[in-house]
Amino acid sequence: QVQLVESGGGLVQPGGSLRLSCTVSGVVRSMDAMGWYRQAPGKERESVATITRSGATNYADSVAGRFTISRDNAKNPMYLQMNSLKPEDTAVYYCSLRELLPYAVTSRDYWGQGTQVTVSS
Repeated sequence: QVQLVESGGGLVQPGGSLRLSCTVSGVVRSMDAMGWYRQAPGKERESVATITRSGATNYADSVAGRFTISRDNAKNPMYLQMNSLKPEDTAVYYCSLRELLPYAVTSRDYWGQGTQVTVSS
C-alpha cells in the first residue's frame, strides 16, 4: 500500500517561513509527478506546486517566487519550502503522488491526510 504523510505545518506570523515534508511509504512502481495542494475553509482545493519525475516544476501564480517544491525520490520526503507567508496562505496543505499504472494507459493519485498551515499575527 502507498501512504503519504505530511508534516511541518503550524502557526506562523506573516512574513515567516515553514517547510512542509511529505513522506511516501509503500511501493511506487512508476511515479509520474508529485505535488502540493491546499484547501481553505469554504474554498475549492487548489494546486500549489507540482514536480515531475524529471524535476520539472510548476507553481500557482499566487505562490510563485515564494514557495519552492523539491523531492529526494519517489518514496522519500518531498518538500515545500514556504517563505514570505501571507494570511491568505492559511489552509490545509496536502501532498499528492501520481502513479502511472501498467502500460501507462491511466494513473492513480494518492493523497496524504493534510497538515494545517495558519498564517496569523
